[in-house]
Amino acid sequence: MKTMNCKQLGGACEKEFHANSFEEIAEMSKQHGMEMFQKKDNVHLKAMNEMQELMQNPEAMEVWFKNKKKEFEELPEN
Repeated sequence: MKTMNCKQLGGACEKEFHANSFEEIAEMSKQHGMEMFQKKDNVHLKAMNEMQELMQNPEAMEVWFKNKKKEFEELPEN
């Protein structure tokens, strides 16, 4: 199991997510983002806007995703 926090995944806080795969941790981050969106949390909304801008460029988004996956894979098990 590995750990990444919201900020490491493009978010705005230190909330930690624990998972065995990058896909699992990405889904946890997505769920957290939806919760923060519903709460209208300003710092998370700002981070979401930045991610939406990144998503406008599929190549840049793919690079970002690959880099985050590599970062996850290089983390030590906890």
